[in-house]
Amino acid sequence: MSEAVLRGLPRRRWARLRDSDLLYSFLHSPVAMISALIGLIFVIGAVFAPWIAPHDPFNVATLSLLDSFKPPVPAAGSEWSYVLGTDSQGRDMLSAIMFGTRLSLVVGLSAVVFAVVLGVAIGLLAGYAGGFVDSLLMRAADVQLTYPSLLMALIIAGVIAAVLPADIRGQAEMYVVIFAIGISRWPQFARTVRGSTMVERNKDYVAAARVIGLSRVRIMSTHILPNVMGPVLVIGTLTLGIAILDEATLSFLGVGLPTTQPSLGTLIRIGDDFLYSGQWWVTIFPGLALVLIVLSINLLGDWLRDALNPRLR
Repeated sequence: MSEAVLRGLPRRRWARLRDSDLLYSFLHSPVAMISALIGLIFVIGAVFAPWIAPHDPFNVATLSLLDSFKPPVPAAGSEWSYVLGTDSQGRDMLSAIMFGTRLSLVVGLSAVVFAVVLGVAIGLLAGYAGGFVDSLLMRAADVQLTYPSLLMALIIAGVIAAVLPADIRGQAEMYVVIFAIGISRWPQFARTVRGSTMVERNKDYVAAARVIGLSRVRIMSTHILPNVMGPVLVIGTLTLGIAILDEATLSFLGVGLPTTQPSLGTLIRIGDDFLYSGQWWVTIFPGLALVLIVLSINLLGDWLRDALNPRLR
């Protein structure tokens, strides 16, 4: 391939993106653009928290009990160095929210990726193989769907935490939460991919792939998988908000992330102890941040579902 052709590839790709129906739909949807802006602000604040946060809320050497329970600006007794106030340990709430958002996003995104990988693999296998394999895998999914996902995650997290040795329990708590949330969310992906795979496996291009001797694994991974990922992308976006809520709920109940790694759910749980004693900002601001993150993700998921639906074009 000539050098001129290689230089022209990025331009053609940008031209296709610029002229795509997806970008047109996004630019003509005020709700989607506002949601994306809100989500982008939280993502930037979370990713660059160690560099742009006003304070380090986890550095004990910089904390002072004399700064505890400072109210947010512009209440009486507030300071501009603590715009959203401080908690019982003198931690800056704005900095704590930025670091807490970082942990919540990492846990939620990791859990969704785990659920997508597991659910897509099981759905592809069940839909393509059919017969006994399909019945066995889908009955397992049906059994799990009879339990509320949050209850399933709560049970799994509690059991694993009880089984792990005490010396590694604290270090593994984040991974336990990710596994618990991910394993409780795979059936939705599996059932969606299974239904799409059953439609795709009867099409001519799959039959042609069988005729030329391609293996089942290659047919599923390179031919069927790209054609069933549209619904998975939509469900994954919506599930991300649910996974963040699941993590916050588990942390609020005391079986999620520890207080040494406070996510938004942990911050809400800590602030709940002071909600009725007048220090409302300790729990209200982390709760508001959680609401905005989940709302923006859900609105983006709704827009993506409509944008990828050919019947609504």
